[in-house]
Amino acid sequence: MKDSIQDRISELLDNLEKTDNPIFITIDKDWLWKHVKEQATIEGPLSGKIIAVKDNINVRGLPTTCASRILETYYSLYDATVIEKIRVAGGILLGKTNMDEFAMGSSTEYSAWGEVRNPIDETRVPGGSSGGSASAVSAGFVDYALGSDTGGSIRQPAAFTGTVGLKPTYGRVSRYGLTAYASSFDQIGPITKTVSQSAELLNVIAGKDSRDSTSADVPVPNYLKTLQEKVQGYVVGIPWHLLEKGVDEDVLESFKDVISRLEKEGVRFKKIELKYADYAIATYYILATAEASSNLARFDGVRYGVNAKEQLQDLFSYYAKNRSKGFGPEVKRRIMLGTYVLSSGYYEAYYTRGQKVRNLIAQEFFTLLNEVDALMFPTTPTTAFKLGENVDDPLKMYLNDVFTVSVNIAGLPAISVPGKPGNHGLPVGCQIIGNAYEEGTILQLGHTIERSRI
Repeated sequence: MKDSIQDRISELLDNLEKTDNPIFITIDKDWLWKHVKEQATIEGPLSGKIIAVKDNINVRGLPTTCASRILETYYSLYDATVIEKIRVAGGILLGKTNMDEFAMGSSTEYSAWGEVRNPIDETRVPGGSSGGSASAVSAGFVDYALGSDTGGSIRQPAAFTGTVGLKPTYGRVSRYGLTAYASSFDQIGPITKTVSQSAELLNVIAGKDSRDSTSADVPVPNYLKTLQEKVQGYVVGIPWHLLEKGVDEDVLESFKDVISRLEKEGVRFKKIELKYADYAIATYYILATAEASSNLARFDGVRYGVNAKEQLQDLFSYYAKNRSKGFGPEVKRRIMLGTYVLSSGYYEAYYTRGQKVRNLIAQEFFTLLNEVDALMFPTTPTTAFKLGENVDDPLKMYLNDVFTVSVNIAGLPAISVPGKPGNHGLPVGCQIIGNAYEEGTILQLGHTIERSRI
C-alpha cells in the first residue's frame, strides 16, 4: 500500500510538471514526502486518499497566500481543524490550490498566480473562487479537494468542471483556520468526483469545534449510510419563475432531464415561489463586502507580503502603499464597496436594510423547507464561459452567482451534481438545497441523480 501511494504521487508530480495550467499555488516536495511518510502509519477512513486544499485554509508548514501578494511570504504555523481531522483519518495532502484572491470571484481569474483554465475546455474558466480545487479533482490530480463557499464558490466551479460540490450547513464544519472573507457566510466543504466521496469526506470534517464559536453542537450522522436510503416519496420544490429568463437553453434542458430521472425514482415535484430571490444578489454584495472590508483590515504588509521599501511620511501612507501594491483590483473593489456601506450616513440605508432583507430571505427558505423535503434548480444559469469574457464586467461576473448566493444568506446546505452535459459537451450542474443540518437528504437525492446517469 505504502509503495503504491508513493508511486502514484510520483506519477502525479510528473504529470503536474508537464502542465502549465496553474491549478496549484504550492506543492512543496520535501514537505510532501515527509508528510506521506507520516501518514503511511495511520489507518483511517481516508488512508491512501490524496487531497488538495484551497489556499485560504491553513496547513502547518505550508504557505497560505489566498492567491494574494499581500500574503505571499506567510507560512502557516498551525493546521485548520479540517486539516487536523484529515490527518487523523489518514488522508494525504498534496498541496495548496489556486483560487480567486481572498475567495472574491467566480472564475479563478483574479489570482496573483495566474488564471486557472478549465480542464474540460482550457479556453474556458473553471468557475470560482475554488476553481483550483475543482480543477484538481476534474483533471484527476487528486481524489478529493477542500474548497470554501461564501456565495457559491464550491458549487459553481463544481458545476463548470463536472464535479460534485457540497456546501454544508453554516456551522456544520469548523471554520477555524480558514482565512475569513465574510465570516457569517463562509463555509468549508468537499469537491469530489462522486456524491459518495463527498459523503465520506463530510463524515471526517463535520462536527462541533470548541475553537469556532459558530460551529454547531448538532449530532453528525453517518452520511455514507444515508446514501442507502430510498428517495421515493420525497417532495422537491422548484421555483420555475426564476428559470423563465436568463437561463441558457441547454442548462434548462439538462435540469428537466434530472427532474425526469428523479420522477422515475418516485420523487414528486411541487411548484414553489421564492419572492425575495430577486434581492439576493444585492443583499449578498452589500453584506459580504461589508464583512470583507472589516476582515481584510488586518492585512497591512508589515510582517509579511508586499512591503513598501521607500520612505513614507507617516504610518497611514505606509499601510496605504502596502495594501495598494498587495491587493488585486477585485479585492480593492469589494473593500471599497464594503467600506462605503458601513460608512457614516450610509450604514442604515445599506447595511441595516441588507440585514433585514437577509432575514426575509432566510425565513422564506425555512418556511418552504417545512413544506417540502428539498428545493432544486440549476447551479448556474450558463455553462462555463470563455476566459476573459466577464473579467472586465463586474456586474456580469457577480450575476453568475444568482442561483447560489441565497443559500449562503440563509446558511443552508446545498450540493451541485452533474446533469446531462450541455452544448459542446460542457458540464451542467443541478443544485439541491436542504433544510439546516439535513445534508443527508441532499446527498441521497444527489446520489440518485448520479446513479441514474450510469
